[in-house]
Amino acid sequence: MTDMCETCGLPKDLCVCESIAKESQTIEVQLEKKKFNKNYTVVAGIDQKEIDIKDVASKLKEKLACGGTVKDGKVELQGDHRNRVKDILVELGFAPEMIVVK
Repeated sequence: MTDMCETCGLPKDLCVCESIAKESQTIEVQLEKKKFNKNYTVVAGIDQKEIDIKDVASKLKEKLACGGTVKDGKVELQGDHRNRVKDILVELGFAPEMIVVK
C-alpha cells in the first residue's frame, strides 16, 4: 500500500500540495554583506511547513556551484547570484511573478 498525503488524501506520488504551495509563495531575493565584506545572496519567504527548504537550498547550491546554508527559514548562498536565482526558482516550479529581486 502506498503512503497517503495527510493534507489532500491522495497517494504521495499523485500529491500536488507542494506544487500548489510553490505557486502561492512570495519570495524575496536580496544581497547582504557579512563578515569581512563577503556577499551573500539571501532567499527569504519560502514556507518551511509546505516546502522542503533544505531540498531547495541543495538544488540552488548545485546549480550555482556555490556554498550556502539554511538559517532561520532563509537560504543563504555565498556570492552575488541575484540575477540567476530567479531563473532557477522558476525551473523548480515557483511562480515568476511572485519572486522579487532586490
